[in-house]
Amino acid sequence: MRVPLVDLVAQNTETAGDIRAAVDHVFETASYIGGSDVGAFEREYAEATGAGHCVGVGNGTDALELALRAAGVTAGGEVVLPVNTFIATAEAVSRIGAVPVFADVDDEHLLLSPSAAAAAVTSRTQAVVPVHLFGQMAPVGAIRRALGSSGIPIVEDGAQSQGAESADGRAGSLGLVSSTSFYPGKNLGAAGDAGAVTTGDAEIARTVRLIASHGSEKKYEHELVGFNSRMDSLQAAVLRVKLRHLADWNRRRRVAAARYAALLEEVAGVRLPSSAPGNLDVWHLYVVRVDDRDRVLARLNEAGVGAAIHYPTPLHLTAAYRAGGPGRGSFPVAEAAAGRILSLPIYPHITADQQEFVAEELAAVLR
Repeated sequence: MRVPLVDLVAQNTETAGDIRAAVDHVFETASYIGGSDVGAFEREYAEATGAGHCVGVGNGTDALELALRAAGVTAGGEVVLPVNTFIATAEAVSRIGAVPVFADVDDEHLLLSPSAAAAAVTSRTQAVVPVHLFGQMAPVGAIRRALGSSGIPIVEDGAQSQGAESADGRAGSLGLVSSTSFYPGKNLGAAGDAGAVTTGDAEIARTVRLIASHGSEKKYEHELVGFNSRMDSLQAAVLRVKLRHLADWNRRRRVAAARYAALLEEVAGVRLPSSAPGNLDVWHLYVVRVDDRDRVLARLNEAGVGAAIHYPTPLHLTAAYRAGGPGRGSFPVAEAAAGRILSLPIYPHITADQQEFVAEELAAVLR
């Protein structure tokens, strides 16, 4: 048996007929940019998140940059973000000319620590970015309380959290403005690159739309300097079909996560992930922690298990951000976890037999 990390073929098989019809409609109308499917998806996704407004854009990194710009982040300002995240979170800050300021994560969920975020704030801080990593909601309410009366805006990075909920509310609706990615492997994935910004603030939504369309709301009238990051109609058409399946796909991911927990609870040497109280997580990734991780990963891959690492190097230790920044030992929780985290295969269509095989192979490696 071989078990991939993610199986997009199975997902595409389930939706193939509806997607073909949706794509055919785009070609029949030749409405490739700004067509009716884009507006319809924006309304449907805004409703799904409870945010009120959604702007479809070119990709998730652009979405975060646009969200930050609309929130008032400028060149030279500082943005606090977790050191345990994909590099795109920091890249979006750097592309503005702002400064990423890293903070450590909590040991249980590996999400931005409220106390660490508050400690990283200075007089130059212009935003704090909680990342809903692995499909688990960051503690936005606790972070907001830790920030006190500072007035610093919270900008969510929800690239791995479509459909997730917490006691604070739904992903995409908790910050002043939020971003997400529809990269194909996400819980809600396009047939290529796409992203979105959600917000409850109509003026912020308008600003995002302006920046993403060359600073223009009306052709050849440019209010500000922007760039080009528009969701195309083909991606919107695909996403509209898949959005109808998202709740069920996320439910199936939770079933798979619960099955892993049952299969692995007695396996010595595996630290299992857990949901924070009040969270309805969507398990974009199922990340366990093991000793001698690299050996375990190699053995699993040899056995046909498509395990992987998300992410092997905390951002402050990457070549891109290492120079002049905090050195090794600055963020002990993230650094310790980086050598132990291991992502096991999880997706809506994974079978019980496949998960049993993964668990058996992991247990065999750890004996």
